[in-house]
Parts: sequence; structure tokens; C-alpha cells
Amino acid sequence: MKPLLKLLFLVGIALPLQRSTSAEDAVSKTERISLWANHAPVGGGEFEEADATITVHRAAKPNGAAMVICPGGGYGGLVVGAEGHGIAKWLNGHGVTGVVLEYRLPKGRAFVPLLDAQRALRTTRARAVEWGIDPKRIGIIGFSAGGHLASTAGTHFDLGDPKASDAISRVSCRPDFMVLVYPVVSMGPQGHSGSRNNLLGKDAKQELADLFSNEKQTNAQTPPAFLAHAGDDKVVPPAHSSMFRDALRANGVEVHYLELPSGGHGLNGYKGPMWDAWQTQSLEWLAKLKFIPAADAAGQK
Repeated sequence: MKPLLKLLFLVGIALPLQRSTSAEDAVSKTERISLWANHAPVGGGEFEEADATITVHRAAKPNGAAMVICPGGGYGGLVVGAEGHGIAKWLNGHGVTGVVLEYRLPKGRAFVPLLDAQRALRTTRARAVEWGIDPKRIGIIGFSAGGHLASTAGTHFDLGDPKASDAISRVSCRPDFMVLVYPVVSMGPQGHSGSRNNLLGKDAKQELADLFSNEKQTNAQTPPAFLAHAGDDKVVPPAHSSMFRDALRANGVEVHYLELPSGGHGLNGYKGPMWDAWQTQSLEWLAKLKFIPAADAAGQK
């Protein structure tokens, strides 16, 4: 072992498992972390030999905010590039720590992705001091089915189990805010059939569908939300976002809905004016709510 590496190992400094190589984010640090150590819960007190991971992208000039990132993929895959690590790098440019969640695919086990998202939020909050994060400024962002997972985490949360032997389990999994981009929200008649079947199974009971129809699960403690959806989205209709907006407003929760005139699902392949619009306006919204400094909404130099 080289002398410098040996010194870092002895003093307990964690070395990043990955490092970015582009000029844009060469000074940002990334670290990949196991959430369950290959002993992951599936619900009902049962476990499996499987894992979920987070990749922490730390900004060169962090402002204390962080976001757990939930890529889409219809609960049948994960779009970890454009809707994962690409989002983390964008957030880093605005001082926000990006935490990319590679959640387990449910295969009809409805609680599996939610358990992973909750664990990601708890882990980020538990290690907030170490990562330079304010534990009261940890949000969640999701795209398509990842938007469903993010809105599920925002409507199904707890403040931690104070009696748990595991320190992370004692920490709250409530996100402080949500950013939902062309999200699946409902598992009802207007729901996305592929996401619904992958998450709940093809013969899901109505009670389970209602539980994961997040427009039905809001209350006054639901965190504030920013939503963006194209009016011409044929894959996941914008009614998902408008229903969630209406439910949040009915409970007195701060919400901003940006209905984009075009772009379809994926907003023209993650580029162009519609993609830029939600990014710009979501940052302005975060600054308005004081989750990030106003100066960082415009980007860091």
C-alpha cells in the first residue's frame, strides 16, 4: 500500500469508490454505499439476500441541501444515467448533494422500493454532519415511476423508531421537500399500467392500489412539492400531477405545478427548452422556500 493511501486508511477517511473525470465536475466526490448489506427487507418481517445502493455525489461547494434521486423505468428497470447520475451532477452545480438511489425492482412486492427510498433518506440524514448536509434540508426527486416512488416516500413516512438497535432506523425518513418530474402518482384507473403491474402485481386488491395512489395519501404533514409535466405526455398523463397538486392544496401544503406546453414523456429526451424550464423553475422554487441560497439557484462558478 502506498504511504498516502495507508495514512488515509489508518485515520479512517473513506475513499470514494468512483470519481468523476469530466472537467465540469472533476472536483466533486462520489461514493457508492450499500443500504442493506445484502440482507434487505421485503415487508411483513421477511428479508432477502439482495441489496440497494446509493451513490453520493458531493458538490465542490456544498450549500447544505441534499436530494435523494429516484430514476424512472416503469418499476421494471432503472434509467440511472439521465434520471440519476446526470441529475446529481446538475444538482452539484447548484451546491446540492445528489444521492442517486438504485432501488430494488419490486416484481409485485409493493413495499420493496419504498423501503429502499426510506432507508436512503434515513442514511442521508444520519450521515448529514459527515457529508456537510443540513438534516432539515433533505429532499427527494423522482422521474416517471421514480416520481411515484418519490411521492410515495413523501406520503408514507415515519420519524424513526427510537427503540431500534440500528442507529439509522432511529432517524426520520420524511423528506423535507419533493420534486416530481412527469411522475406516476396514481395506481387508479388513470395509472400507468406497466408501473402498476410491476409494483403491485397484475391481480392487486383495491386496498393496495388505494394505498399506493398517493393523491389519496396526503395530509397536512406531507412535505411541499414542485411538479412538472408536459401537457402532451401520452405515457403518463398530466392528470397524475394535477391530482396530486389538488390533494396537496386541499391539505394546505405548499405546491407549485409547472404544466409544460410540450415535450411528451421524458421532455424531448432530457434536453431543450422544456427540460431547461423545469430545472430553472424548480431551483427558483427551492430558493423561495429557503432550501437553497438564492445565489445557487443561478448556479455556482
